[in-house]
Formats: sequence, C-alpha cells, structure tokens
Amino acid sequence: MRPPWRCVLNASLSARFAAALPSGSDYVTLRFVEERAEILTCRNGVVQPPSTSLDRGAMITVYEAGGLGYAATSDLSASGIRQAIERARSWARQGAGAMVFDSRELPRPSPKGSWSAPAIEPWATQPISARLDRVARAEAALRIDPRIVESSASVLAIDTHSLLLTSTGGEVEQRASHLSPELEVYAHQDGLTQRRTLGGLRGTSQQGGAEVLTRFGFDQGSQRIALEAIALLEAPECPTDILDVILAPDQMMLQIHESIGHPLELDRILGDERNYAGTSFVTPEMFGTYRYGSELLNISFDPTHPNEYASYGWDDDGAPAERVLLIERGILKRPLGGHISQHRSGLPGVANSRACAWNRPPIDRMANLNLEPGSHSLQELIRQVERGVFLETNASWSIDDSRNKFQFSCEFGREIVDGELGRVVRNPSYRGISATFWRSLAGVGDRDTLQTLGTPYCGKGEPNQAVRVGHASPACLFRQVDVFGGAA
Repeated sequence: MRPPWRCVLNASLSARFAAALPSGSDYVTLRFVEERAEILTCRNGVVQPPSTSLDRGAMITVYEAGGLGYAATSDLSASGIRQAIERARSWARQGAGAMVFDSRELPRPSPKGSWSAPAIEPWATQPISARLDRVARAEAALRIDPRIVESSASVLAIDTHSLLLTSTGGEVEQRASHLSPELEVYAHQDGLTQRRTLGGLRGTSQQGGAEVLTRFGFDQGSQRIALEAIALLEAPECPTDILDVILAPDQMMLQIHESIGHPLELDRILGDERNYAGTSFVTPEMFGTYRYGSELLNISFDPTHPNEYASYGWDDDGAPAERVLLIERGILKRPLGGHISQHRSGLPGVANSRACAWNRPPIDRMANLNLEPGSHSLQELIRQVERGVFLETNASWSIDDSRNKFQFSCEFGREIVDGELGRVVRNPSYRGISATFWRSLAGVGDRDTLQTLGTPYCGKGEPNQAVRVGHASPACLFRQVDVFGGAA
C-alpha cells in the first residue's frame, strides 16, 4: 500500500508547482526524486557500521524562446520552486539562438499514471538485526580455509520515489526498490593471490526485495565462491592463443554494456561526450543497414522487463517505456536516444532520457539492454567447441574512446577440449574489436542459460552521472577469439 504521506507530498508539490508556473514559458517540468540508500557489510568476521543516506530534491526544466534551461533545488517550498523556475528561465533565455536545436520544435510530453516495481519481501521492512545477521552468516560461510585471507559480504539497497509534473498537466509517480548483494574473497598461497566474487562489481543487481538475495544464491553461494578462489591458486595460467570462447552471462553483461550499449548512445554519436567519455565508431548513416553481428545477434532495449535493475514506466522526460529491438538478426536498427537526440538527428530512438539524481539533467543512457536467448543448452554450446575456454565474471575492462578496440579480463576460466569442460585456468583475458567481434557470434544459449543482471555504476556525463543499468543475457559462443593469460 502506498504510504499516505506520499499522496500528501504529491498533492502539495503539484499545487506549489502550478502556483509557481510563469507566463511566457513554452513548457516547464518539475522532476522530484527521493532516494534512501543503505549498505550493510560484514568483512573478515566483523560487522561494519551500516551506511545510510537520504537524498531528496527537484529538477526544473524550462523551454523558452527556443532555449532550454535547468535548475535544481532541495528547497521544495513554494518560494524555492519559484526561484528554481526563474533560474531555469534565465538559462533558457541565455541559450536561445545559440543551441544546436530549437526547444520550440521539441515534443511536450504530458504523461499521466503511476508505476511501481514488485517487491515480494520488502528488504527495508525487515528488522535491521535480521538484515545484518543474514549478511554476517553469508560472510562467515566464505571462511572455509586458511588460504582465504580476506572475505566480505554486503547488500546495497536503494528505494526510489519520483514524481514528474509538467505545465501541460502531466503527472507521473514511480517507485522502485533496488537490491545488490555481493560476496567477495581473496585467496593467497605462495605469493599468489586470486579474487572471486558472486557477481563482479555488484553485477547481481535487480529490482525487488529480499527475494533478490535468494535468486542469486547469496545465502548458499559462499562455499562455491571460496572453493573457486582456492582452485584458482592451484590452476595454470590461461593459454595464449586464438581460441573459441564461451562467455557466461555475467561476462556477457560487460560485453554488451561496453561494446553495444555505449557505442549506441545517440548523444555520444552526435559528439556530446567527445571531451569526456569519448565518441563512437557508430555513425548515423549505419542505422538500418550496418551488420553489427551475426544473424544470431538480437539486442532489445526493454525497461518494461519485470525485476530488471533499470525498469521503469516512463523515462525522466516523460516518454513511455516500451520494448524495442536495437539490433535484429545482426542488423543495426535503432540508437539509444531520447526525444532531444531524436529531434537533433532525425533518427528514431527509445525512452532513455535518464538522470542519476534530482540534481542532474537527463541524458541518453542505457536502461535494460538485453541479448535475446537462442535455442542451445549450455552443454550443446560446449560440445561445439574443439578447443577453447569458458569464461565467467568480469574482473577488469579497457576499451578505446570510440568504444571499438577492447580488452577484458575475467575472474574464472575453464578450458574446453573436444567438447568437454577441462581444467580451471587463472587470469583469463581476451581482446577484440567491437565492429567485428559480434560477427563471430556462433551460438546463443537458451532461456535456461539466461540470467538477469545489472550494475549500479554506469558512468557518463559532465558532471558525472552514475546510473543503474540492467542486462539480461544467455551464455554465448564466439569463434576464433584472441585469448591470453596473465603471463602473456
């Protein structure tokens, strides 16, 4: 049930916003965001002090005289809202005639409705003692061997409430709970140290309540993580050769994110990120004809996906969320661009204008970017490989500023010989070029191999914005990949 105070807050904000609306502006919006965050951690048998935060405020957007202006405020009183509107109007008037687009030609969304993410077992309603005890038990189960020299378990929980109001009568309320469990161990022996985690850099992230921990095996996964870290101590270096590679979903997440997601951001393609996060090897002329990957490659943008980390009902500019294929049977169809970038480029886009907080304007961002499943079981993919490696869990990444040449490392590897999984190998890495790597996609796992994952830490923009992103993917087989180990 929605807490009564939220209804009061919505009505109060709406009334104050309506009273502060000026004459002469073409379009004005208020985007209120409140986020409550908590991190619970146990490290080496010691429960750490809980970290909690509350962040609340509003962003004003004004279209006026062809310009566009923003102003953020944490003062949600009538005078605070009025002053923020006037600051945004001033910026809009100063930018009029000097921008790369005319705001009078932009759409003026007037969305109405509400959206909330399902949470079967709300995390925040459980006693803090029970939450801490669950984290401590998971950490204790990691310490199974003297060679485990450092261990930690943690849960990042974020509850978000937002309200978008427009001068055209739009009103949208959205609520979601985000949970990110993590297990981490370091094993050491004879001068060698190896790290193993549950999901890399909080890759095991979804929307929901305590059921998210159960889905990812937070309570039962500790022994597996610890045993795999110890196995890495005794494993040989990954071979250096041109090999077939099967990427597990938790590495596919990084591969999709870096070599498809970022290159398809339309503001980046238009040059907006050039001096900070780089450009893209993708150009506007490629859409509709360019072969991005093999016919097995189908990539969807889907913020409507249940429980995925970046699901929502409307983006931060009020565009309704919908599932769209960006790449279909290997052909590049559509970029990741919100309504401003769509207007600038003349290309169709998606509902992905997103901001990381109330004090940032929305820009083109990934949300849920997914690789659609195929028809092969994991065993069938493995049987197709005469000589190769199976790679799990991203450990590090490096990619050039056009999001083309990349080099990625993984935590855990297994050799594949004559269609069967072989010995564990440590420090496995591989490199490639985005523009050709996806064309080597030779097998896509079925729904039984698919995992729905995510990350809280996708960075972009000046000033920087770290947003939540979701990725769902099955295991995938790639042919003839440049593979190397730590000794290479």
